Amino acid sequence: MPFQNSRMTSPPSSPQLAPDMRSRQLSFLSPSAQSAALGVTLTVAACALFAVLDSATKFSGQLLPVLMVLWLRFLAQACVTSALVLPRHGFGALKTQHLKFQLLRAIAGLLTTVCAFFCIQSMPLANFTAIWSAAPLFIVVASALIFKERVSPARWALLVMGLLAVIAIVRPENDGHSLGLSALWPVGLLICGTTYQVLGSRLSRLDSPSTTQIYSTWLPLLLTTPLIGWVWQPIDHWQIYAAAALMGLCSGIGHLMLLQAYTYATPATVAPFLYSQIGFAMLMGWLFFGQMPDALSLAGMGVVTLSGLLGVWLGVREKR
Repeated sequence: MPFQNSRMTSPPSSPQLAPDMRSRQLSFLSPSAQSAALGVTLTVAACALFAVLDSATKFSGQLLPVLMVLWLRFLAQACVTSALVLPRHGFGALKTQHLKFQLLRAIAGLLTTVCAFFCIQSMPLANFTAIWSAAPLFIVVASALIFKERVSPARWALLVMGLLAVIAIVRPENDGHSLGLSALWPVGLLICGTTYQVLGSRLSRLDSPSTTQIYSTWLPLLLTTPLIGWVWQPIDHWQIYAAAALMGLCSGIGHLMLLQAYTYATPATVAPFLYSQIGFAMLMGWLFFGQMPDALSLAGMGVVTLSGLLGVWLGVREKR
């Protein structure tokens, strides 16, 4: 799920993983090709973990109240993130001169996670992932509106393509149900998620990725803790504890791997492979929930992916 240092953005740096991770099987490649291949491998692995994260969230949501599921996820995620960040950076990672922006981003991330939770519960995992994959198209427009950045006509056309694809995927009238509250969750997901990512992009120039990562996990936990007593109920199944641990591990490790991917490969190399998460989500939905998108949803996913890839191509071309 989308939360915690957005999956579709590229932080400038991150803690290094083990130095011997370069596979000997890639020794026949040039150093630059080996680095790019490792970045792509880390990206695809991270996307697989994110699909498992969303599957664990869907499973937990069928047994527990939404706030309790989110709180368990935030708790596990905060513990994993602290274990990964604090040993390397110490409590200096908590130092920030921009607490207001960190708080605003944490609130946007919390709202994004709430919207994502209800999307995951009400639609196949692949449909949810495809909708979230359209977020970068909206980020470009949001940056133009907020920061007065120029947007080319081609990018506006891609935005329209992506929006139409999202509508085809959501189709609130599907299964005979009229337009209702469930159709608003994807809208909230894109609005809150775009806000979260735009703030993250700005904070990447103000605070270190480790600092933002710490605040992005602990602030949502602190914000929801006062409310957890109202919804808490006994946990009778060990599978729920396992799902909570899985959510924390997949989120913490997945985002670290994605951060690391950008140190080995350029954003233009990494970005196309982020759409592999749609395939992993489709596999998870079929294996564990018996869900398969219909033909129109599959077409919408294809358009979202195509729009995203064209957006990456435009970004490379515009920088030349």
